[in-house]
Amino acid sequence: MDITLTPELEQYLQSKVSSGEYASPNEVFLVGIRLLQDLEQTYQGRFEELRNEVRFGLEAAERGEVVDSDGVFNRLAAILADSESLKPKTSKGNDYAPQTSLGQQL
Repeated sequence: MDITLTPELEQYLQSKVSSGEYASPNEVFLVGIRLLQDLEQTYQGRFEELRNEVRFGLEAAERGEVVDSDGVFNRLAAILADSESLKPKTSKGNDYAPQTSLGQQL
């Protein structure tokens, strides 16, 4: 198999070998191909999950099991407001007191 690299890629490959990270250009290629396989498998899996979620949503909509978007956004806004009210209030001055034991030790 003949592979032609751009000068930039060839320089990058050689830098990986000369730095000692990889034993040979072949090893750099093998690692790159494995990473590409992993990436493709990950995206394929995510695509399948998304496809299943869309199918699930469409089937629910066909059965009339839908939720009003205004209701969803209002509920999310209420959840966000509740979470904001639970955050500890701190002053903006120098009198901040850490709330955790680690923070107090620092």
